Amino acid sequence: QVQLVESGGGLVQPGGSLRLSCLASGFTFSIYGMRWYRQAPGKERELVASISNAGGSRGYADFVKGRFIISRDNAKNTVLLQMNSLKPEDTAVYYCNAVNGRNNGNYWGQGTQVTVSS
Repeated sequence: QVQLVESGGGLVQPGGSLRLSCLASGFTFSIYGMRWYRQAPGKERELVASISNAGGSRGYADFVKGRFIISRDNAKNTVLLQMNSLKPEDTAVYYCNAVNGRNNGNYWGQGTQVTVSS
């Protein structure tokens, strides 16, 4: 059974930091690219960051460049999102996504809430 389980969300003050974690199971994690998306109330889901299957390639949305860092540990089937200098506009539900273009694999986690507020 495929599972992506996010954790690490919560309430943080502006300027603070959080680290999100996504634990994968039920599929071969090391052959999947991993992405973090977010969705704020009333808005469409948007891509935040991505990392290739071996971790050698990373990409970020302009609105998080220089503040967020994506990483992965294939030995632990885990992808992380370190979020620094958080802003109120970063408030959203953050989702973990696994993709593989060769086998059309596309899996989603249930999301974790991040709220940035004073």
